[in-house]
Amino acid sequence: MRIRTGYAITFDSPAPTPMLLMLSVHPSRLGDCVTSPALRFDPPIPSRDYADRYGNTCTRILAPAGRLTISADFLIDDDGRPDEFAPDAVQHPVQDLPDDVMVYLLGSRYCDTDKLSNTAWQLFGSTPEGWARVQTIVDYVHNHIRFDYQRADSTRSALDGFNQREGVCRDFAHLAITFCRCMNIPARYCTGYLGDIGVPAVPDPMDFSAWFEVYLSGRWYTFDARHNRPRIGRILMARGRDATDVAISTIFGPSLLAGFQVHTDEVV
Repeated sequence: MRIRTGYAITFDSPAPTPMLLMLSVHPSRLGDCVTSPALRFDPPIPSRDYADRYGNTCTRILAPAGRLTISADFLIDDDGRPDEFAPDAVQHPVQDLPDDVMVYLLGSRYCDTDKLSNTAWQLFGSTPEGWARVQTIVDYVHNHIRFDYQRADSTRSALDGFNQREGVCRDFAHLAITFCRCMNIPARYCTGYLGDIGVPAVPDPMDFSAWFEVYLSGRWYTFDARHNRPRIGRILMARGRDATDVAISTIFGPSLLAGFQVHTDEVV
């Protein structure tokens, strides 16, 4: 399968403003790119990339005063297979987990495990460990939160999402991740492209998507609490503890978002 994807994001800044961007394709998918996924800037400005502690590509820029458009448009090949289904995948005892996985058991900015631990054990403590427990968590979150694009809130934590019962894809992911961590299942946040490929199109504006991965049977598996079905055509951009680690833009000064478009379509 070949997918055409990209974005155009425009900022208006009253003065030169430092920005940290996470808009690159994840290094693990660069080999699948048919055309260049490089960030483009209008007007042209210098940029510098570095790899963060989670292996993501981060881009540093100094946005000029006035209008700046950041964009990309590229082709990428995908195997076209849906998210893997592994019902026999097992949960590891905490003492047997690899050192680099342990961070994904801890609370983080949006995954307030300390406030949801008792709730998690009440809801899921009697479920079978491993894949079945994660799927039970995903089913619960999928049914508990109502998706509403207009109700996005950049300050909403997992506890907030649990109580408010509304949000966008990141809120589904944060609550499911938090419940998994409370149950001693390592879970990490993912962001990237996910178009309406192989499923009926929805009327919501196209945006970047959020899902999560859990560590079972010695590897990471993909889950998606918003859609709660295997999907095809995911294009990973970044992974981290939660949305803080993978924010598409972190802006160190006043700047107004003046335009935002994302596209992801199968090339037929």
